[in-house]
Amino acid sequence: MISTADFRNGARLEIDGQPYHIVEFQHVKPGKGPAFVRTKLKAYKTGSVLDRTFRSGEKFEEPDLEECEMQFLYSGGDEYSFMDTSNYEQIAYSKDRLGENVDLLKENTVVKFLLYHGEPIIVELPIFMELKVVETDPGFRGDTATGGTKPAKVETGATVKVPLYLESGEMIKIDTRTRTFVERVR
Repeated sequence: MISTADFRNGARLEIDGQPYHIVEFQHVKPGKGPAFVRTKLKAYKTGSVLDRTFRSGEKFEEPDLEECEMQFLYSGGDEYSFMDTSNYEQIAYSKDRLGENVDLLKENTVVKFLLYHGEPIIVELPIFMELKVVETDPGFRGDTATGGTKPAKVETGATVKVPLYLESGEMIKIDTRTRTFVERVR
C-alpha cells in the first residue's frame, strides 16, 4: 500500500485497475478544511496524463510491475523479437507498441521491459546508442564553424540530424530520448 504521504515523483500506484506513475504532486494544506494532494499522473499503458486530487491520508495499491532486461534479436515485418536475458524465453512485440524510436534499435541491444501482470507495457531503450552513419551529404570546407546540421541515415535505417562536418562511415552517439547527435565516437 502507498499513502499520499509517500507520494514522490516517479512513485507507482494503481487506480481503477490501471497502473500509473506520479509526474508531479503538491501537498496543499489550506487554512480552512482538510489537507489534500494535487497530482499529475501518467498511465503506463496509454500514456495519457490525468490530473487528480486526493484527500490526505488516502491509500492505494501498488501495481504488480516488474522490470526485466531483454535483448533485441531481430525484426520481421511489424514484429520485433526479444529474448529475456535471465531465462532465454523469447517474446514478439509489435512495432506500434514500441514507440517512435524503434528505428534506432540495433540487433543484440539490451533494453528494459516493464511488465504489468506478466504483460509488457513499456520498452525503454538505452539512453545512448552508438550507430554508424551509412549515408549523408558530404561536408564542405568551412562548414564546421557554422553550427548547422544535415540529415544522416544510420545503420538501423533511422534518419537523424548531425553536424555538417560528419561523413559517411563514422560512428556517432545518439540520445534516444531526443533523437539528437551527442558526439562522434572514435
